[in-house]
Amino acid sequence: MTQTQSTKTTWVVRVPVATVWTAPDAPRDVDQRGISDAASMTEWLNSLSYDTSLALCEDNLVQSQLLYGEEVIVDVLKEGWAKVVVPTQASKKDDRGYPGFVPASQLKEIPENEWQGNGIAVVHTKQAVLLNEQRQPLVELSYLTSLPALKEEEEWVKVRTPDGEGYFALEDVTLYPSCEAVPKGSGEDLIRAGEIFLDLPYFWGGMSSYGYDCSGFAYNMHKACGYEIPRDATDQAMAGKEVPLDELKPGDLLFFAYEEGKGRIHHVGFYYGEGKMLHSPNTGKAIEIIDLKDTVYEKELCSARRYWQDTEGST
Repeated sequence: MTQTQSTKTTWVVRVPVATVWTAPDAPRDVDQRGISDAASMTEWLNSLSYDTSLALCEDNLVQSQLLYGEEVIVDVLKEGWAKVVVPTQASKKDDRGYPGFVPASQLKEIPENEWQGNGIAVVHTKQAVLLNEQRQPLVELSYLTSLPALKEEEEWVKVRTPDGEGYFALEDVTLYPSCEAVPKGSGEDLIRAGEIFLDLPYFWGGMSSYGYDCSGFAYNMHKACGYEIPRDATDQAMAGKEVPLDELKPGDLLFFAYEEGKGRIHHVGFYYGEGKMLHSPNTGKAIEIIDLKDTVYEKELCSARRYWQDTEGST
């Protein structure tokens, strides 16, 4: 029987932030707040020590994260876990997008024709509260969470959610006709977007305003300014426009490699101007602006890429 439009489905995230794990056995006892169907990033982060946070990276436990309402491709459902691919996060690991595992309870399968609206509502504050149909608080959501918009109602916008309908305060979101319609910003716009998150603690694999890793910070500030770039620093360093290190402009991405720039790329940050960098450093630190001179980063700087459009309209 030919599948009809009405029977096609899409899988979407139904928790504020869903972590993409390396394997189903990666989560530890301390990670239960991060894998439950009532996942809370704040509670999970508060339960982690420096050592248990660092182990997410050192033991290769976490790959990436997804926001509420984000669509994924589900390849396999088995024993409470979904093997997924994230089509909006380009990666050399899979031509379709970023691969990994998400608890099945954090996803919901929805008829494709029900996951539509009259454009999209994108959260532009650090966090925003989604309200239920009675305008009571339902859940707190991250910066850049995007949901199908249904209609404006005075100071509210009605949106479609994985579990029905809800409302955002209009002051917390920006409305666009589609994801592709987000205006493309300048390098300075990228910097201004990033400055909002100064002092936000680093989180390995982080893709939400509760904590970004270095490449997640780069990815999401570009997303906020209308650009979709690869997820990981090693992939980000291979796309965009190569920029000579003596021709840097604010908003360019700087890449850093082991062995004083000759080894494997391990870090990315934004060129801030005047020899400074805006970046999310590593576990135990927070997003900051630093002078590159006389730091390990000065020795490890190996390349730069530009994704933003300059004043001539080229990239």
